[in-house]
Amino acid sequence: MDQIEAFLEYLSLEKKYSVHTVTAYKNDLISFRDFCETHYDEECINKVHYSQIRSWIVSLVDDGISNRTINRKISSLKTFYKYLQKTKQILVNPLANHKALKTSKEIQVPFSVNEVEKAISEIELDETFEGVRDKLMLELFYSTGMRRAELINLQLDSIDFSRSMIKVLGKRNKERFVPLLPTVQKSLEKYLKERENLPVKNNHLFLTQKGNKIYETLVYRVINGYFSKVSSKVKKSPHILRHSFATHLLNEGADLNSVKELLGHSSLASTQVYTHNSLEQIKKVYNQAHPRSDKKQDL
Repeated sequence: MDQIEAFLEYLSLEKKYSVHTVTAYKNDLISFRDFCETHYDEECINKVHYSQIRSWIVSLVDDGISNRTINRKISSLKTFYKYLQKTKQILVNPLANHKALKTSKEIQVPFSVNEVEKAISEIELDETFEGVRDKLMLELFYSTGMRRAELINLQLDSIDFSRSMIKVLGKRNKERFVPLLPTVQKSLEKYLKERENLPVKNNHLFLTQKGNKIYETLVYRVINGYFSKVSSKVKKSPHILRHSFATHLLNEGADLNSVKELLGHSSLASTQVYTHNSLEQIKKVYNQAHPRSDKKQDL
């Protein structure tokens, strides 16, 4: 087993990273190894120096790869070299003093409550199996804040109707329980009745018309399709629904720690990115209410 294979096995078995994440690490490492073989006739990337990694970065920039993507690739390398240090295969991490490339902060604009309600109303018009399924998908995204991969991997036994909860398996196989709204429970019951008529039985909660497990592009297409009818926002993805869930809760006074737990974040810092829009709401209320506000004086 070579070093890259051993590292990927470490990520999968010990760190409990998802298959998707491990694949991303694998692609980044193989890409760098191929670069070293082509330009430096060097197959073992544990022997490279920072100057060679810097050359790879320059080549990625020249190829038009975004700084954000390059930083992710370098992060994969850095983690690999930390693993080699930990297993005493190298003494010095060649990326120890590397500084990430500058990236512009991308503000995710959430859907408004009105846009979400309109999207759900659009789906309510379609009483086919796919219409019932798609409405449930949208409602679950918005009422639980779960990730796309988490929704795709939900099992039949993930639902606990007696406790009005749903079990979500997050990153690194970390479980969390999220409450189910009564309206979502009704949609679940309706969907499960429709699901019984499918030709193929499968333990995954969400299935295609043919009885197979749903997939990422289908989920994206559903969410994007319905929100394209009610919103002019540039991004209309499952992640924006997750963002909307967090923002709307914070706007209504939910505390940051509770939202962190609901989202399945490992650190509060990850949740704090959603406070941008709630702060905008606070500023709006402040400007409308404070006696010395310009907006107040204009009324």
